[in-house]
Amino acid sequence: MRVVRSVAAMQRIALGWRGKGRVGLVPTMGFLHEGHLQLVRAARRQSRFVVVSIFVNPIQFGPKEDFRRYPRDFARDRRLLASAGADVIFYPSVEEMYPAGFATFVDVERLGDGLCGKSRPGHFRGVATVVAKLFNIVLPEIAVFGAKDAQQAFVIRRMARDLCFHTRIVIMPTAREKDGLAMSSRNVYLTPEQRAEAPVLHRSLLLARRLIVQGERRAARVKAAMRRMVRRESGGRIDYVEMVDTDELRPVKTIKGEVLVALAVHFGKTRLIDNTIVRA
Repeated sequence: MRVVRSVAAMQRIALGWRGKGRVGLVPTMGFLHEGHLQLVRAARRQSRFVVVSIFVNPIQFGPKEDFRRYPRDFARDRRLLASAGADVIFYPSVEEMYPAGFATFVDVERLGDGLCGKSRPGHFRGVATVVAKLFNIVLPEIAVFGAKDAQQAFVIRRMARDLCFHTRIVIMPTAREKDGLAMSSRNVYLTPEQRAEAPVLHRSLLLARRLIVQGERRAARVKAAMRRMVRRESGGRIDYVEMVDTDELRPVKTIKGEVLVALAVHFGKTRLIDNTIVRA
């Protein structure tokens, strides 16, 4: 397994792979957990060459967010990726990805405005920009993302379609701990008390699914039940509880067809997200 730090070197490798087999990309910000490794294994099953990028992207963090605090452990990540079957770790610096004079950004309109985009303005512009760069650098036929970050995956899928990238977006199911908590690098910030409460996000999604399966079609009723559960069973501060369609990510009042049920909750300074897709 190689570690590549420069854009030019990564592009040379990608160009050398042309015609020799499918290239798979797993974009990450490092501090890997089992959920990331599942994405790498999925890419391995579908590709001859697998690249995992590790890059904590500063332009997707807001001014009050945790860019400098974001956990990093490259030595551990490197060992995990070797065991998971990655061929290359693309590990550029901020200066390599955004050299002096950088002035071009990718903005996927509408899809990034609601849900997490409402409380994190500019976040998805940063995500789309860095992923577009990665697609041009690595030249992957497939790119694998996790369903936990559903809005991110949908934004990237739309960007790839609209800008004619030769990359198929694969979205894998959310990896969870035994108690249902979605795996996240930010879980390390939780206190023991917060960690014990955090699985309420998943339980509230199960409640929403159960209500919809039983015939509830009023989104407001389902969201209210989810909020009550989160407030009753935790000290978390709700950012949002929402239901949106899975095409434009617009809020729905009546549950019909396929909907994304999503929520974000703050536990102290740690913001956790989770979601599920329900078909009515």
